[in-house]
Amino acid sequence: MKTYTPHVTNETNRLKCVVLGLPDSIGAVPTTQETYDAKSYEAVVNGTFPKQEAIIREMNALLDVLKKYEVEVLRPNPLNDYNQVFARDVSFTIDDMLFVSNLISDRELETGAFGTIFDSVGSHLERLPEKVHAEGGDVLLYDDTLFIGTYLRSDYSSFKTARTNSYAIDYFRERFPHKTIVPLELRKHDTDPRKSVLHLDCAFQPVSNGRALIYREGFLNASDLALLDEIFGRDNLFAVTPEEAYFMNTNVFSLSPDTIITEERFTRLNEHLRMQWGMTVETVPYFEISKMGGLLRCSTMPLIRE
Repeated sequence: MKTYTPHVTNETNRLKCVVLGLPDSIGAVPTTQETYDAKSYEAVVNGTFPKQEAIIREMNALLDVLKKYEVEVLRPNPLNDYNQVFARDVSFTIDDMLFVSNLISDRELETGAFGTIFDSVGSHLERLPEKVHAEGGDVLLYDDTLFIGTYLRSDYSSFKTARTNSYAIDYFRERFPHKTIVPLELRKHDTDPRKSVLHLDCAFQPVSNGRALIYREGFLNASDLALLDEIFGRDNLFAVTPEEAYFMNTNVFSLSPDTIITEERFTRLNEHLRMQWGMTVETVPYFEISKMGGLLRCSTMPLIRE
């Protein structure tokens, strides 16, 4: 078995090795009770939940771009009739450690399907304590800063869409004393995607040197927005509109500091990245997958960046 030493310190260094989710056997369309995010709930209600063929087509387009840039792609072990598209939630890399998330019970089989990948990193694997809730979509790396999406209010347990708790903030502060831990509180709603942010990468993401995408209306606290303005400078934050956030414009995926993968319909964002920030933009179709509450960052879990 090939072994790997994880190494990820930020969202944008050149990508060398990534875990990509699987589209091959997602099973039946869930009921509304079986959904665990607002976009999926809406898609089930509207009868627009993506079909298997569309999911395969879109993930293969993403795979083609990763291969074009000579990225080593790992895949979880396949499960029958089980949605394995969103690899980011199962685990996440910080520095030289691969952390195993405590997924909601609806998704625990996904963790088992990562067994071979977990084995391949040996002692560089760390399982979160049981009371620490955190998923990879809520953990964004910015060198010596960790941005953590969270929900800290007393009704945390009433939301399926609240995935990262206060224990996680305390845990990361203790685990990484040399890093600045920045908790960012997100709006939550289980059935209306226009009132909910599932993970931090659905409202914010660094995409280049000192630049980031942001959905300001997705944050609960004005003080969190002020802090991001201070860190990046307001001119270096591309603000997506509520409509763009609904289609998940912040959930893109960096191949390097100057090359990024986005969805082909993100017209305003893609033009800005190319014309204003001088980036190479690789576009793929990912519209159908977005109906399940995630996009490009959600589908990918970097194991090694330069």
